[in-house]
Amino acid sequence: MIKTVPPSSDLLKTSDLLKIDERAAIKLVTKLMAIPGRSGEERAIITSIRSHLRQIGVPASVVVEDTAHKRSPLGGQVGNLIVKLPGTIRGPRRLLAAHVDTVPLCVGSQPVRRGDRIVSRNRSTALGADDRAGASVLLHTLTEIRRRRLPHPPLTFLWPVQEEVGLLGARHVDRKKLGGPKLCFNWDGGPSDMATIGATGGFELRIEIEGVASHAGAHPEQGISAIAVAGVAIAELVRDGWHGRIVKGAATGTSNIGIIAGGEATNVVTPHLRLRAEARSHDPQFRQQIVDAFRTAFGKAVASVKSDAGATGKVRFEAQLKYESFRLPENDPSVETALRAIAEAGLKPSTRLTNGGLDANWLTANGLPTVTLGCGQQDAHTVNESLEIDSYLNACRIALLLATGT
Repeated sequence: MIKTVPPSSDLLKTSDLLKIDERAAIKLVTKLMAIPGRSGEERAIITSIRSHLRQIGVPASVVVEDTAHKRSPLGGQVGNLIVKLPGTIRGPRRLLAAHVDTVPLCVGSQPVRRGDRIVSRNRSTALGADDRAGASVLLHTLTEIRRRRLPHPPLTFLWPVQEEVGLLGARHVDRKKLGGPKLCFNWDGGPSDMATIGATGGFELRIEIEGVASHAGAHPEQGISAIAVAGVAIAELVRDGWHGRIVKGAATGTSNIGIIAGGEATNVVTPHLRLRAEARSHDPQFRQQIVDAFRTAFGKAVASVKSDAGATGKVRFEAQLKYESFRLPENDPSVETALRAIAEAGLKPSTRLTNGGLDANWLTANGLPTVTLGCGQQDAHTVNESLEIDSYLNACRIALLLATGT
């Protein structure tokens, strides 16, 4: 159990509230970043957070896990972790969220402080600040509330799983367990003075090409190369500006073919190829145009690559919406409240849109308009990832202001 101090009054001065336990906050984030927890394998990090909750005296009755992993196509070890607290002062319920999973590159991270940053001593791994820094912001906020017995409105803390593989935890969250929050805040990448009020939408594309195998040395003309079909399609997409950064007049978006798998020998004309790609845009109609361009390119390519007998292969094309785009107005209550907290923490607030997906995409789609705040992560998903300590500590201060309704 942590030591607590009595509150001086129900109305705390902002200057007093901002005096967080910086050493404890840094120790906490360093600990959490070292725990492996790639998407679908989050049991260890959830167990660690639950252990911390017990240590600070959070009643077991307010700590639950939902079954989002059972509804996720990935499966997984655990669902989302939720803490729902009654308020000690009147006010609308507030949601604080930050995902706990990391990309596979973070497994093996060895966080170490280097000056004003934390990096991984293991230079072959990413750090895991995305998003263990956000997870730590939430846990530190709850710790400060318990340690200092701070008055607060009703609060819900949400640690989603499987964000990095399509926002699956937030997509399948059990909303009934969240308590109907009216103000919603999410912590993820970027500087702590930035509020992300909108994000792009994305499709996942699954493409399978069926060709015909033949001996590549004796009779290659009798085969239909699935690789050749893919090559023709990709060349057209690149040539016509539908791959990578896409600009068509005023419409913009992105696409990427990230996985190509197939073939077992060089002396066999490859009969099967599997590709996975994505298409993103803030504009739903233009995003569909990108998908249609991919569908058309692969359809034309499979018709153009033939065997000597005139046969062609087949293509199976599936497009699944991973998350819809959103944009909150700057007068949205959550946005206004977040910007005010940033300013009260002594920073100059600003807003932005992002071309990446966020848990806020699905929270907003599920009727919980959510603004996303940064907590100092830099160069996420690379071995150069780092955490800016001052920005992370400012995120902890901002979260405490928001959680206490100051």
